[in-house]
Amino acid sequence: MMQESRLRALLAADTPLIDVRAPVEFQQGAMPSARNLPLMFDDERAAVGTCYKREGPEAALALGHRLVQGETRAQRVAVWIDAVKLAPEGYLCCARGGQRSHIVQQWLHENGVDYPLIPGGYKALRQAAMQATQELVQYPMVLVGGCTGNGKTQHVRQHDRGIDLEGLAHHRGSSFGRTVQAQHKQATFENHLAVALLKKAQQDPVRWVLEDEGEMIGANHLPECLRLRMQKAPVVVVEDPFELRLERLREEYFTRMYHDFTRAYGEEPGWLAYSDYLHHGLFAIRRRLGLQRFAELTARLDIALASQQASGSTDAHFAWLVPLLEEYYDPMYRYQLEKKAEKIVFRGNGPEVKAWLGAW
Repeated sequence: MMQESRLRALLAADTPLIDVRAPVEFQQGAMPSARNLPLMFDDERAAVGTCYKREGPEAALALGHRLVQGETRAQRVAVWIDAVKLAPEGYLCCARGGQRSHIVQQWLHENGVDYPLIPGGYKALRQAAMQATQELVQYPMVLVGGCTGNGKTQHVRQHDRGIDLEGLAHHRGSSFGRTVQAQHKQATFENHLAVALLKKAQQDPVRWVLEDEGEMIGANHLPECLRLRMQKAPVVVVEDPFELRLERLREEYFTRMYHDFTRAYGEEPGWLAYSDYLHHGLFAIRRRLGLQRFAELTARLDIALASQQASGSTDAHFAWLVPLLEEYYDPMYRYQLEKKAEKIVFRGNGPEVKAWLGAW
């Protein structure tokens, strides 16, 4: 079995992994540097699994060889050889470092290619990642808090000890937090977090700057060990002028999201996806707003979208965004910060918070 320190080093270095598990396994959890080039696809794996239960391991292995032979085998070997050429410093990986990675390794060897594998496979890497997170989050950390639009995420991203949880989760953590990128499965999110921590932990001293998050970031939840540490961490609060916050929100939620959706889907489908995204954000908090206020703000959103589509201007969005901030988001964030009053160690505008974090 490969030493855990070696596994951590491989993860921190983004060492390429040729993951030969079936796609369904890969989708449930994978490492950031892994590429899924399966020995068996989902239907083949399911057939072998059924055979294993009914007839035992020898019959299952024989079926696997029958399913992946001849031209099918040759095509898959060719794909693996191409992948090895692109990543000569990489490793093979299967679920537990067992038959599948050994079979692929042997078939490559028969074609003149020698390539190492991860003993223990994905399971060993996953255990190393979880253990690394458990240990590394015990180092000192500070949280960046404040009402929405204060640039908290930017402060985290710009700091050399910053861990961008929202970026790792592909979500901004609010009802309007969805991005064009789909969120990872929970295990994959945790793996990405572990690798980010391992990379930054190579700097001395080890300490963390994180955004003040809730337990959930979209569909992903924070690992328990991190959540517990964040509950006790000191908080610095960003307090920028309201007008500056509005301009940041304009750029992030209207200008950039419109651009991202249309770039991803094309002009007309992208516009519809962008419109649906904004409507869904309001709809998700309709009960907290009150149904009458929700209807009023939705009507203003529809007017703003029509104006944006006709002229390209996003100014009309302020007609629903400003009351949403003043009546819902700002009171909610201030209430949450009041509960953390004893942990607040600094308050200031953006430049002041940046200077404080730089000296921390």
